[in-house]
Amino acid sequence: MTKKEWHQCLEEMDHMFPDAHCELIHRNPFDLLIATLLSAQCTDKLVNRVTETLFQKYAVPEDYVSVPIEELEQDIRSIGLYRNKAKNIQALSRILIEQYDSQVPADRDLLMALPGVGRKTANVVVSVAFNIPALAVDTHVERVAKRLGVNRWKDTPLQVEETIMKKTPEENWSKTHHQIIFFGRYHCKAQNPACHICPLYDRCREGKKRDKKGLVKHEVVTKVN
Repeated sequence: MTKKEWHQCLEEMDHMFPDAHCELIHRNPFDLLIATLLSAQCTDKLVNRVTETLFQKYAVPEDYVSVPIEELEQDIRSIGLYRNKAKNIQALSRILIEQYDSQVPADRDLLMALPGVGRKTANVVVSVAFNIPALAVDTHVERVAKRLGVNRWKDTPLQVEETIMKKTPEENWSKTHHQIIFFGRYHCKAQNPACHICPLYDRCREGKKRDKKGLVKHEVVTKVN
């Protein structure tokens, strides 16, 4: 996909989801860090249900390290991989206390050095909490990029990130990240994507494959001009 074609896709996503934003509920960078860590292999909706009470009990790193690990595990038990996540939350909280005066660093590399914090989580935090241009690649972003043909199916999340950043103005990285997520979460879903009403159908590699299987109703497709 050319840069021009990609920009046309972004324009359509902007029309569809002009108010796309981070849906993880948080009060500050530390809350966002915890919520994003919890969201790995888990939906934002479930994370928000858990953090609604979690953030009433825990507000600062000191709160998380002051309880037994078993208690924190129970507090996040409904979230996948809760034992490992509880361990990482306590470990990164101790590091924040000891090395950063209990503050979250506004630096991707420093964030990625924290237990349980990968590139995606770090990109979300620097982008949303600190307004630093970044483009986090989650399952939605990766799926959309590969379906549209921006990336190859064998590309890694890092390759997806690098490709989209090259084709997108830096000042739009954060906005683009949220709009692709909304597009993938609410329109181009993993199961039953809305190809039949998709304005990006003519640009979509996956849509054409679905068409060959008789899964797309051409008469109601809105095409990109």
